[in-house]
Amino acid sequence: MTSFKLIKPYLAANRYRIVFGLLCLIIVDLLQLFIPRVIKRVVDDLTLMRVDRDGLLDYAMTIVALGLCIGVFRFFWRRCLLGTARKTEEGLRNRLFAHIQTLSPAYFDQVRTGDLMAHATNDIQQVRMASGMGLVALNDALFLGSAAIGFMIYINLELTLYVLIPMPFIVLGTRFFGKRMHRRYKGVQAAFSELTEAVRERFAGIRVVMAYNAQDVETRKIQQISQAYVRQNIALVKITGSFFPMMILLTNLSLAIVLLQGGRQTIFTRITPGEFVAFISYLGLLTWPMMALGWVTNLIQRGRASLDRLGAIFSTRPELTEAADARPIDEIRHGLTMQAVSFGYSAQRGAVVHQIDLSVGKGQTLGIVGPPGSGKTTLLQLLMRLYDVDSGAICIDGIDLRHLKSSDRRALMSLAPQEPFLFAGTVRENITFGSRQVSDAQLGRAADQAALSDTIAELPKGLDTVVGERGVILSGGQKQRVALARALLKPTPVMLFDDPVSQVDTRTAAHIVDSLRAMAGQRTMVIASHRLSALRHADIIVAMESGSIVASGTHDQLMAAEGYYADTYRLQELEDAL
Repeated sequence: MTSFKLIKPYLAANRYRIVFGLLCLIIVDLLQLFIPRVIKRVVDDLTLMRVDRDGLLDYAMTIVALGLCIGVFRFFWRRCLLGTARKTEEGLRNRLFAHIQTLSPAYFDQVRTGDLMAHATNDIQQVRMASGMGLVALNDALFLGSAAIGFMIYINLELTLYVLIPMPFIVLGTRFFGKRMHRRYKGVQAAFSELTEAVRERFAGIRVVMAYNAQDVETRKIQQISQAYVRQNIALVKITGSFFPMMILLTNLSLAIVLLQGGRQTIFTRITPGEFVAFISYLGLLTWPMMALGWVTNLIQRGRASLDRLGAIFSTRPELTEAADARPIDEIRHGLTMQAVSFGYSAQRGAVVHQIDLSVGKGQTLGIVGPPGSGKTTLLQLLMRLYDVDSGAICIDGIDLRHLKSSDRRALMSLAPQEPFLFAGTVRENITFGSRQVSDAQLGRAADQAALSDTIAELPKGLDTVVGERGVILSGGQKQRVALARALLKPTPVMLFDDPVSQVDTRTAAHIVDSLRAMAGQRTMVIASHRLSALRHADIIVAMESGSIVASGTHDQLMAAEGYYADTYRLQELEDAL
């Protein structure tokens, strides 16, 4: 019932449509129940030789009229009930996507993309089936079954009681198999998530697979995961493969009883041949509700298992919460500060940065250097508040980030990440991502600052060239410059650059550095870089090792002090000269 709350709002919003659909479905069931009555009269009239050609035509036209009415009302119930199920599917998928976007980056460090894809596709599809055809099957199992039994009682109570002998076994069988179905459906869904993630990962890395000639190895891995998925489905089939034949057996057992007992009563004229035929017709109508009882159990167990999995996501709350009294902010008057900041991605890994104290004033440029793994990228992510500090505080104008409105704070910052991510659209769409009403002049200026103009001119359709999945048609340096242009296009007071020239040549790097220097004094910039020439103009430079600041000062001060910065700078100068 807790999981049912996920779809309750959609059912409530469409309650009138659902009621009308159920009413049309009930009318269809009633019309179907009248057809055996017509057949009874036809058989009795034929048996007694009291019907002529015109009479048979009347009966035929009656059945045709009933069939037309059934078709019309069936259209309406399918439009209402199955249409509502589609709307529920759409609403649930949109809500899931919106909720996932509110979760903290730390959540995505632990959850695989394939799992989320399985939730957004297969699980929601199962919920749709349960809320659509499941509702239809449940209605037929209850209303059509009850009505058919009522008409059968009207014909002959004793014969009806014989027919109902298998019913208790159906109820017990449904209870017995239902719990087992639920457990095995959850296993199937989990195996589907595993398979989805494995296939997604191989397709995303297909070029690496080909480069290392590992097609056979990866094929065998996928085969193993596929076999695990098949084993889960086989375990489920063992349950459903027993349940549905049981339903058919009990249904046919009822038919055998009718033929035996009903045939005898017809011979002894306790019921007419027409009533006997009508009784068999009602039993045929009762067969579907009995089957529907099994099918609805199947659908509901699938839907319930999927709702449980979706409920686990919806119950996940974002770690990065906003204070109830969060303050709005529309500008930065003083600058950014870090006060005794420590942070670790997990308890097992321990702290990645330790007791960091930093301050960068408005319009100043802060450079961060250090060997790989020293914590440079982590500091930028903490400044963007993609993660919360474990201890200490990061402040804008003396106000802790946690006490500022997230939307306002993010509007003040741009980030050019170390690993650029491009969407499978055009160059223009990737550069303007997150920006609105961008003019061609602004776009061209951002491209010039990122040393991207020449690359765009060489592309087949310029800015409207489709870059493919993750920007596959571009080189690493070109992708980095597209991501850099994206950040430069957004005129924010604070700009964060994570190794912005790591994948470009010396000449291009010099152009980008000049662009950044031109913004000095106008923007507050934090630049982390392995290429120290990009930081020479910074107002203050900090050198990090093992998550701690080991030196700080201007370029000249750090060169005079010797140490990591001076040694690395001289080595890179020599490399550039060579």
